Amino acid sequence: MSQLLSQIDWDAMLLAIQETIFMTFISLLIAVILGFLLGIILYITKEDGLKPNKIIHRILDFIVNLLRAVPFIILIFILLPVTVFLVGTMLGAKAALPALIISSAPFYARMCMIALSEVDKGTIEASKAMGVSNLQIITKVLLPEAKPALISSITVMGISLVGYTAMAGCIGAGGLGNLAYMYGYARQNMVVMYTATFFVLVIVFVIQGIGDFIVKKVDKR
Repeated sequence: MSQLLSQIDWDAMLLAIQETIFMTFISLLIAVILGFLLGIILYITKEDGLKPNKIIHRILDFIVNLLRAVPFIILIFILLPVTVFLVGTMLGAKAALPALIISSAPFYARMCMIALSEVDKGTIEASKAMGVSNLQIITKVLLPEAKPALISSITVMGISLVGYTAMAGCIGAGGLGNLAYMYGYARQNMVVMYTATFFVLVIVFVIQGIGDFIVKKVDKR
C-alpha cells in the first residue's frame, strides 16, 4: 500500500483538490446569483406571470435555451477570446470560470422558473386579492414556497459543475481532472488517476450531503 501511495505527488494532489473546490464554488456562487435573477425575470414576464411581457420573455427564453444547448467542451473553446480578455490567460483554474458560469447560470435560471411555476396559483391569486404587491408576492409567497426546490437545484448544479471542472481540467484548467489526465492517464499512472477520481467523488458526496441537509431543514411541508 505504501508503495502505491508513494507514486502520488501529494502536494500536487492537494493543489488539484483546492483548484477543483475553487472552480466549483466560485462559479456556483456567481451562477446562482445570475441564474436566480434571470429565472425571476422569466417567471414574471411569462404569459401568466405577475407582469407579462412577451418580447422580454421570448428573448431571455431563447438565450437560456441557446446557452443550455451548447455542449460545455465546445463552449470553452468558443469563449477562449472572452476568457483571455477577462482573465489574461486560457490556462489555470481562473480561466475555467467564464465557461463554468455561462454554462450553469442558464440551467439554474430554468430550474428557478420551474420551481416558481409550481407554487400554488390559488395562493398567488389570494395574495393579489388582498392587495399584496408583486414584490411582496415574490419575497413573501413565491420564494418561501419554492425554497426547497431552489436549494435542490443548487445541489444538482453544484454536482454538475464538479464534472465540468474535471472536463475543463483535461484542456489545461487545472484541478483534479487535469491531474487525472496529465499525471494519471497520459503517464499510465493509474494510482494517480484513481486517487484523483476518488477525491472528485468525495466532493460530489459532500455537496449532495450538504444540499440534502439544508433541504430537510427548510422544507416545512
